[in-house]
Amino acid sequence: MSRDDPAADDDAAAENDSNAADEPDRAERSTGYRGFGTEYSGHEERPHLSAVERQGTPYTESQVIMTTVKAVAPFVFTYGLFITFHGGGSPGGGFQGGAIVAAVVLMIAFAFGIDSTREWLSNSVLVGLAVGGVLVFAGIGLVGLAGGGTFLDYSFLPIPEPMKYGMEGVEILGIAPIVASVLIGLFFLLAAGFDGDETEVSE
Repeated sequence: MSRDDPAADDDAAAENDSNAADEPDRAERSTGYRGFGTEYSGHEERPHLSAVERQGTPYTESQVIMTTVKAVAPFVFTYGLFITFHGGGSPGGGFQGGAIVAAVVLMIAFAFGIDSTREWLSNSVLVGLAVGGVLVFAGIGLVGLAGGGTFLDYSFLPIPEPMKYGMEGVEILGIAPIVASVLIGLFFLLAAGFDGDETEVSE
């Protein structure tokens, strides 16, 4: 075929246009990012990983964030305990204090890595806190029923100032551990990613 053949020129132009159209796809595959709401790490680069594993982004160490969290976390944790312990007689309580304590763990995870934080604070610890809080809450509440009153009737507790210490026991030992462990557990669950294939119902 001659070099002046118009058909050959058209084929070459079409091939160039096709290559140009493929350039964004190549760039997306090289970066692994296809836009908001889609895969964050390319399957072409890591085909051996599952969809859940590909959702994880690499942890980038930041000395500024790590130093800030080291300085702030003890004060935030102390404030969470303060809110929890003063919930019986002043503004605050187990819900607010438990949420603040959980926020401390989230800060540590963002600063030092989610995987390392999950290894440091194992799932068994979270389950133990949640179960222990439920048992304390139910135990204090059932004392009133056993004494002939209603659930969480603190006046039947065999302790001095039952109303005061009964309420504080529920707030400190019951509600706060439940709220903190549930929030931390949900955070770790969301951070682990979501695999749509696991939700398919087999027929």
